[in-house]
Amino acid sequence: MDPHLLIVCLALFSIIVSMAAPGAPTTYNVVSLGAEPDGLTDSSKAFLKAWALACSSPDIATISVPKGRYLITSTISFVGDGCESSDITFRIDGTLVAPSNYGVLAKNYNWIVFKQTNGVSIYGGNLDAKGSGLWACKNSGDNCPSGATSLQFSNSKNVLVSGLTSLNSQMFHMVIFGCNNVKLQGIRIIADGNSHNTDGIHISQSSDVKVMNSKIGTGDDCISIGPGSTNLWMEGIICGPGHGISIGSLGRELNEDGVQNVTVNTATFIGTQNGVRIKSWEKQSSGFVKDVLFQHVTMFNVLNPIIIDQHYCNGKHNCPQLGSGIKVSDVTYNDIHGTSASELGVNFDCNKNKPCSGITLKGVNMKFGSDKTPVKSECLNVV
Repeated sequence: MDPHLLIVCLALFSIIVSMAAPGAPTTYNVVSLGAEPDGLTDSSKAFLKAWALACSSPDIATISVPKGRYLITSTISFVGDGCESSDITFRIDGTLVAPSNYGVLAKNYNWIVFKQTNGVSIYGGNLDAKGSGLWACKNSGDNCPSGATSLQFSNSKNVLVSGLTSLNSQMFHMVIFGCNNVKLQGIRIIADGNSHNTDGIHISQSSDVKVMNSKIGTGDDCISIGPGSTNLWMEGIICGPGHGISIGSLGRELNEDGVQNVTVNTATFIGTQNGVRIKSWEKQSSGFVKDVLFQHVTMFNVLNPIIIDQHYCNGKHNCPQLGSGIKVSDVTYNDIHGTSASELGVNFDCNKNKPCSGITLKGVNMKFGSDKTPVKSECLNVV
């Protein structure tokens, strides 16, 4: 081939390739679409408009939320079913704010929801659910609504949330339900230690979920793991205040999916009610817990450092007294050390009909009291 002709062909090929290659991400600014960063004007429509544009984009799309406070007055749902784009990023420099009147949101299950999405990423930002009014209502003993979860991903895959802060959720801060391939990193969760049912991160019916390098302080479990959860990895977790990291409660239903392949690798608990816990209801169930590893854990003044509670009843009367139907097996506790707020530092209270099996403790060194005496342990129905 003539060298000059070859050069021309290569040039044409380069042009064709560059035309076919996707361009830079298209950015949709919520302020340009009508959002007001004053914390007073409802910006829900602007956020939904940005989502609709990003969803219909054939290319990579970014939704930009500049600095400021954006009022979101009711449940806002970002639905991915039918989206052309499988790469949508929220870059949040501001704060999404709930109404001051907790009753506006409290009648709903959720505040911000992502449903059936694929390839959604959230970087930065704050969620301020202003839940303290509802907490006060619950603490007073009045007949109060349950409250709304601040952020939920349901039936979604390929999710990344990085550097997000959740403040004062009415109920759960973050819920991962029915999802696959989720990574939560650099999460900060902040709520009062007396805020009821404000679990930090709740995972259920989901697989391949990672929670990394996150600091969680709340009034309930820092991380709670529900039925149908598999292949979970938690690393670099700081928990306190809160109720620790809990697998459960499980066994609420007769027919329930099991929990398996769960790893907590490096975690610190500060003044929490529990450390690492497995809990199940006193009811018959087809569920199970197996292949769990808790390792490299440090505890400071934790009330129940290591606990399996198969007689959980949530303080209610007329419990069935049947013992849990959940089978717990192959759980390893490795390199767990620190201080306990009670003499009983290791408490395995398992069901006599389905005793716990394959329980391994290696390098567990918990101390109690000013003289730092070793903690006591109790093992009931462990084989």
